[in-house]
This record gives sequence, C-alpha cells and structure tokens, in this order.
Amino acid sequence: MLALAGCVAQMGAAPGVPVRLGQAPAGGPPSGHVAILLPLSGSRPEIAQALLKGAQLALAGPGAPALDVRDTGGTPQGAATAAQAAIAGGAGLILGPLTSAETAAVAPVAGKAGIAVLAFTNDPAQGRPGVWPLGITPRQQVTRLVEAARSQGKSQFAALLPETDFGSAMSVALQEATATAGLPPPRIRQHGSGMAAINSATRDLSDYASRGGAVDARIRAARASRDAEGRRQAAELAQQRGAVAPPPFDALLLADVGEPLAEIASLLPYYDIRSSAVRILGPALWATPSSGSGAFPGAWYAAPDPAARAGFNDAFTAKFGTPAPAIADLAFDAASIARVLAQNGGFSTAALTQPGGFAGTDGLMALQPDGRVRRGLAVFEIQRGGPQLIEPAPQSFSAPGV
Repeated sequence: MLALAGCVAQMGAAPGVPVRLGQAPAGGPPSGHVAILLPLSGSRPEIAQALLKGAQLALAGPGAPALDVRDTGGTPQGAATAAQAAIAGGAGLILGPLTSAETAAVAPVAGKAGIAVLAFTNDPAQGRPGVWPLGITPRQQVTRLVEAARSQGKSQFAALLPETDFGSAMSVALQEATATAGLPPPRIRQHGSGMAAINSATRDLSDYASRGGAVDARIRAARASRDAEGRRQAAELAQQRGAVAPPPFDALLLADVGEPLAEIASLLPYYDIRSSAVRILGPALWATPSSGSGAFPGAWYAAPDPAARAGFNDAFTAKFGTPAPAIADLAFDAASIARVLAQNGGFSTAALTQPGGFAGTDGLMALQPDGRVRRGLAVFEIQRGGPQLIEPAPQSFSAPGV
C-alpha cells in the first residue's frame, strides 16, 4: 500500500512523457507542506471524509510533505477563511475546496499569495491561471464523445439538454468541440421541467413539423371523422410514418437522468429519432444504473476507465476497510501530484503544467497554463448487461479527443 500511496517522480523523463502517479516515491526530501480545504462540518461530511482519506493515502509513508487539514464549513466565506489560515501557516499548495462557489472564493486569496489551487469541482468556469478544477468536466466528456462519433462517420450533431447549469455547460462544450473538429454548428435545444416542455423541445429539435407534420395532420383529420372509412385511412396513413425523413442530425447529446430521461426515451421514437440512424451520447453520470441510461441501449458516454483505479481502490480498502468512493480519486491524484512536486523542487506553475502531464487513477491529466485540464477518457456503450468499454482511454496527449 505504501508503494501505491507514494508517487513516481519521473520529472527527468523525456519531454511529453506523463509523470506516472501511484508508485514508489523518488526524488529528494519534501519542500514545504500542502493544505487541503474540505467541508468537514458542512452538509455532506461523508464526501469530505472520502476526499481526506484519498489525500492521506497518497501522502502516507516517509518522504511525503505534511498535510494541513482545514475545514471550510461548506461555505464560500468559510473556504476563503480556511485558505487564508492555510497560507498563513505556510502551505505551498492548496488541494480543494470542493464546490464551485468555494473555489471562486478561494481563487483571489490564493492568487494574491501566489499559491496554486488544485480544486475538486468540475466547473470549468473556475479554471484560471493558478487554479485547476480536477473534476471530470462537461468539456472533457463531450470532446471525447465528438471525436469518437466522428471516427464512426457522424458529422451532424444536436443536443437536447435541461435548462440547468449542467445542461448549459454541456451545450457550450458541444459547440466548442464541434468547432474545434471543423464540423457544422450543432442544433441545440434546452427544455424546462415536465413532459410538455420536453415534448415541445424534442419536436422542435427534430424539425418534425416539416418531416412528418403533414402526415400527422392527415391522420388526425381521418380519425376525426369517427367512422370506419376514417379509421381505415388513418391506419394506412400511419404506415407512411415509417417513411418519414430522418432528423437533421446523426448524433444527439443528452444530459438528463431519472424521470426526464425516461420521458425523452419515450419521445424519440415518436419523432422518428431512432438509434439505427442517430447515435445517442450522454454524460458520465450514465455509468450509474440508477441514472436511467438503460433506456438507451447502444448509447455512448465518456468517463475514466474503472480498471485504471483498481490498485488505488485495493489500497484504499486495505487501509480504511471500505472501497474507495469515486470522488476520492480526485484527492488522491491531487495529493500525489503534490508529493511528486514537493520531492522535486516545489509547486511552481512550470512543474504543475509540464507538457507530459500526469497519469493517475482516472487516466491521463494535463494542467494547462490557463486553468483548463486535459483528460484522456474512455468511451463506454450502454448494453443490457451493463456498460461495456468500446474505446480505451488514450495513452498519449497526441491522441484525438484528449
């Protein structure tokens, strides 16, 4: 376990080679110590404890920098106060905080002191020079999915997304990813809550009025006659719905889970959006069966490969007696980076943003000078027996979709 908890310091490796986290430590004695900001007294203490254990595991054993644990209380003001205390205590790097709002409060405090922040939020809006959100972001997921779908011949993208912050982030990510890939701008519609709102957005997105609206109008008119001839005509016309032209896209990005996702699943066939012609794409949240993603067999999502974290999970279980929650990966990798840098000269921006990046529990990760984080994600397909890996995570930052 101690071998896993340490980090390989391959800082002298060839340019472009990732520093592999999770092996025996190397390098000199640690320089400085690191702080971790967690909502230990907030509304979700179990999340804070999982993150703390992940960081402690990474820093177990000799040669690791000391870890200064600070409670944010789960509020922006508490996070700012915790950051101030950590910096006053001599921390050379901040791990955390957890949420987007807390990160926004910590960023100016840390920036003024010249201290880098490896935050646990997945809000890309919090990324800036010196602050890196380590959570798996919509941009990372969508970039990987667009490239995977494009490699299968898909070129016309669309999105049906909820009117939420997450839905908006997925929308922006799709626009950026298609533009980067040189593809036409995507068709995007966002929907409110309830079946009526979802139905309206789906119909509009699919351009059904021009594709099948005329046939539907004739079916309604035939049924309105309420006689045998009308029923016969309606039945004949219904057969023509199978010849309705396909929708104006061949890949569709969704972001809902639960009941709204079930409602979408019932509407897509009605508007002749069929998986035989349209590749359904979704968020990493679809890895969980309770998301309702089973309603879309054949759909794809992008996420870290669970096989990459097997060693970390084994070590976590051995030390703490329970399997590692997924969020603990973020703290383990952040603390592992801190250990590498502490043994190799400190927490400079140049060291954090080295071109080769890092290879951790969730795959390849490279911190960019502007605060963005590039990740190498795998692609999974929803199947009746559970998600199946169809494209492994890239092993190089030169691979498409990273």
